[in-house]
Amino acid sequence: MSPVSRALLVIAHGSRDPRHAATVHALVGRARELRPGLRVETSFLDFNGPTVSQALASLYLSGVREVVALPLLLTRAFHAKADIPAVLSEATTRLPGLSVRVADVLGPSPLLVAALERRLAEAGLGLTPADRAGTGVVLASAGSSDPEAIAVIAEIAREWRHTGWCAVRPAFASAVLPRTEDAVRALRAEGVRRIAVAPYVIAPGRLPDRIAAGAAESGADVVADVLGAASELARLLLRRFDAAVTAHRAPTTRSALTA
Repeated sequence: MSPVSRALLVIAHGSRDPRHAATVHALVGRARELRPGLRVETSFLDFNGPTVSQALASLYLSGVREVVALPLLLTRAFHAKADIPAVLSEATTRLPGLSVRVADVLGPSPLLVAALERRLAEAGLGLTPADRAGTGVVLASAGSSDPEAIAVIAEIAREWRHTGWCAVRPAFASAVLPRTEDAVRALRAEGVRRIAVAPYVIAPGRLPDRIAAGAAESGADVVADVLGAASELARLLLRRFDAAVTAHRAPTTRSALTA
């Protein structure tokens, strides 16, 4: 199939905070730069436009007949398991002949860990073996009520600890505990002298702001920026797209969706 008739549709959550959409658009723009021959479009589940239905209709009217829908999510929680399949199913019933494959969510991935480390380095944290050995990291995510998503964050923290940090602890801005400030204080109580907070979130917004506030309140020594439009994330978008295209799974036609 020609690149003109196939497209990548990134599905972001959306936010009332204008920084969120701006960051998503910057990330998608970076993916376009890496793959000039691929049409890459953006859509949102809530608060921002275009909606998923609007984006699919626009692609369809322009001649696109195969779409890879990529959830811009770090874990497979409610949005990936329920919201996105539902909105895609509803949209495709009105677009005969449109095939939609749903790509995997972004995490976990070594590229995400590389992006976390990039943000820590940009925040002023040296990443030499000595720096790692004397630093505890709080891996601060948005949080979820989905046990699978929480388990994934905990596993990332365990695996990241093996790269030389003296400790890596998960924390959450909502739904479950501990909060960022609790994790920072716990590490400090254990004698960790330098503590860095690494937000495991893509774009700015209310929950990332809560992470930053908790880090400041508890006296974290280093607070990294959100993952944002990091080159590692842009590469990961394309990796998930390629995997969805080549996977031996039946594509979605009309209302039949494969995740």
